[in-house]
Amino acid sequence: MKISILQFKSELGAVEKNFATAERLIAKSKNSDTIILPELWSTGYYPTPVENFADKNNFQTENFIGALAKKFSVNIIAGSVIVEVGRKIFNRSLIFNRQGEVINFYDKAHLFTFADEGKIFSAGSEIKIFELDGVKCGIIICYDLRFPEIVRKLAVSGIEILFCPAAWSLKRLFPRQILTKARAIENQIFVVFANSAGKSEIINPLGELVAEAQVGEEILTAEVDLNFRKAVIGKMNLLADRTGVDKF
Repeated sequence: MKISILQFKSELGAVEKNFATAERLIAKSKNSDTIILPELWSTGYYPTPVENFADKNNFQTENFIGALAKKFSVNIIAGSVIVEVGRKIFNRSLIFNRQGEVINFYDKAHLFTFADEGKIFSAGSEIKIFELDGVKCGIIICYDLRFPEIVRKLAVSGIEILFCPAAWSLKRLFPRQILTKARAIENQIFVVFANSAGKSEIINPLGELVAEAQVGEEILTAEVDLNFRKAVIGKMNLLADRTGVDKF
């Protein structure tokens, strides 16, 4: 699977400008199989009061990204956006297939108290698994990466690729680079980390870098070889060796 990460720092609250940036970068990546955007790409992280910038029932994002996915016949993981549903605000990722259809969505489960996310957003309560071109995939958002349990649940459900849109500060780059590698190694999956602040990366099931971006706007494109994953598991199947003490 050919994957493109669209790494860019959104302008805070400038929704129309950020949509235009996303459209430009998606058009440049149209020959990929799957495109992923960062966390809160349409608004930046995050303007207040958030309700003034929330996408009601995700209609605006759905129409905009859906049209581009269909136009270019590409799968798009639409990073995440601020969504209002009823009286609740979510940090939500929408997943689109090549026909421009929303095939699933995920609401960020672990809210970053350091940035008062818990005072603004409602937490998601479900893991989400979906298929892109027949490949089983999972998704988390930014801070979720620090919680191995959620990724393990996705892994035991059979995902091959984990997507993680983020707005992760480069001040905490060192632990993040360890975490992406750890999640890849312990679950024997590919990890695709799309970060608005920079240093986006794709990690293979051995914890090795497939590709890494620098800082600033960049399209990071790489091939994810799923046969490589099968070969790794064929030599040592970690999940098969789990015992009763660590099963749930």
